[in-house]
Amino acid sequence: MFHVELSAGSTQPPYEQLRMAVIEQVRAGTLTAGTKIPTVRALAADLGIAPNTVARAYRELEADGVLETRGRQGSFIASSGDPTRDIAGRAAVDYVSTIRRLGLDDADAIAFVRRALD
Repeated sequence: MFHVELSAGSTQPPYEQLRMAVIEQVRAGTLTAGTKIPTVRALAADLGIAPNTVARAYRELEADGVLETRGRQGSFIASSGDPTRDIAGRAAVDYVSTIRRLGLDDADAIAFVRRALD
C-alpha cells in the first residue's frame, strides 16, 4: 500500500520528502516491484501540493531507476533492489568516467574520495 506524509516544517522541499519516502518504502519492502503508484494529479490532490511537485519527484525517481512509467497504464515501482545502492553505483561509474576524461590515474581518484570522506 502506498502512503506518504509530508512535513510542512521540514527543511527538505516537498518533492525531496516524497522522493525519499518512496525510496525508504522500497528499501523496507513496503513497495515492491510492479506496485502501481498513484497518478501525479491524484497524489498531488491527496497531499495538498502542486502537481508539478509530484511530477518532479516522479521524474527524479524514474531517472534513479526506482519508478518506471508505462504510458497510460501509469507509474510502477521498477525493481525490488536497493535503489540507494543503484544510484551510488551509477554515481561511482560517472565519477570514474570523469577522472579518466581528466587524465587522472586511479591513485588520484582514490585520494579524492578519501579527502571527500574526511
